[in-house]
Amino acid sequence: MYVPKPLEDRVTIPYLKQLKQDGEKFACLTAYDFSFARLLEDCGVEVVLVGDSLGMVIQGHETTIPVTLDDIAYHGRAVAAGLDNALLMLDMPFGSLNSPQQALDNASELIKHTEAQVVKLEGWKSQLEIVESLAHFGIATCAHLGLQPQMVHKMGGYKVQGKDKAVADRMLATARDLEAAGTDLLLLECVPAALAAEITAALEIPVIGIGAGADVDGQILVLQDVLNLTAGKKPKFSKNFIAGEASIQDAIRCYVREVKHGEFPDASHSFS
Repeated sequence: MYVPKPLEDRVTIPYLKQLKQDGEKFACLTAYDFSFARLLEDCGVEVVLVGDSLGMVIQGHETTIPVTLDDIAYHGRAVAAGLDNALLMLDMPFGSLNSPQQALDNASELIKHTEAQVVKLEGWKSQLEIVESLAHFGIATCAHLGLQPQMVHKMGGYKVQGKDKAVADRMLATARDLEAAGTDLLLLECVPAALAAEITAALEIPVIGIGAGADVDGQILVLQDVLNLTAGKKPKFSKNFIAGEASIQDAIRCYVREVKHGEFPDASHSFS
């Protein structure tokens, strides 16, 4: 039985690619401060994301849209201080990607001031030129398809994406284009499990899922959802991992273990 333990090796993009090639899954979680960052790494979480979800779970906003670059940089520095081996990824917030040059300037500043290894983008085909530009200057990226929280008003709410065949076909084609453009990782949010499995099989880069079924390469959740701290209705794709556990550490280890074993997510946390 897999027992999660502190990371002994530095997690890098090639490390995650090797896990994919070996058929081994990896665990990701959000964090926004030093203490939880250290705890996640000690519990075996390979990728830590400073997500713009902080706008909702830390700042109390209704959406992620009010989050600023300064917010991400502040929390990024705090999280970086708690990590030795886990890969640190930062969200590029709303309004920071309006042109390739703006994206390059903003991503460069974030990486300089936080020492993060990867920046995560949102958008559809708008990501392609930005990914290509960032890759040209040595900045690693995680593209993001499916539900786009920064586009919540245009999408009309937080809805599953890719149920329609035409949209699913476009998502698969865009995923391939993003890989060709140079993205290093891909995150799929709230897409049917079968579509996520098809995209994962079609790409050589690792694919991370949140509400994307069990057949992706890695899973990510918002830490507050995992610990049952989120106010109001909980997302279908999440799970209360602290129920029945003696400590926060045990809850995180349970999450890591279930991801590694392919036990989470199951059908009840996935979309068809």
